[in-house]
Amino acid sequence: DVQLQASGGGLVQAGGSLRLSCAASGFIFDDYNIAWFRQAPGKEREGVSCISSSDGSHSYGDFMEGRFTTTYDNAKNTVYLQMNNLKPEDTAVYYCAADYSGWGTSPHDFDYWGQGTQVTVSS
Repeated sequence: DVQLQASGGGLVQAGGSLRLSCAASGFIFDDYNIAWFRQAPGKEREGVSCISSSDGSHSYGDFMEGRFTTTYDNAKNTVYLQMNNLKPEDTAVYYCAADYSGWGTSPHDFDYWGQGTQVTVSS
């Protein structure tokens, strides 16, 4: 079974940093695209980033403004989301998702989802 385990969330002050991890299992890691999404209370789920561990190609949501970086470690079957200069509006539950063919920042393009990790940024 495809399993995704997101971790690394927490409470941080504005301007701080967090690194989220998404540990994947149950599939061939570099056959799938891995994406990060987030959902704030009362808002729709939005795409944060997407990365291919087979060739390193990636895409980011427009709001990134260069603050977020997604990377992967094939040896650990893990994708990371480094978030710097966090803002209160970044507060949300962050999810990782995987799909064999899905790409980009639309949640409809991804079939497999992890449980989410809460990120709270205080002002």
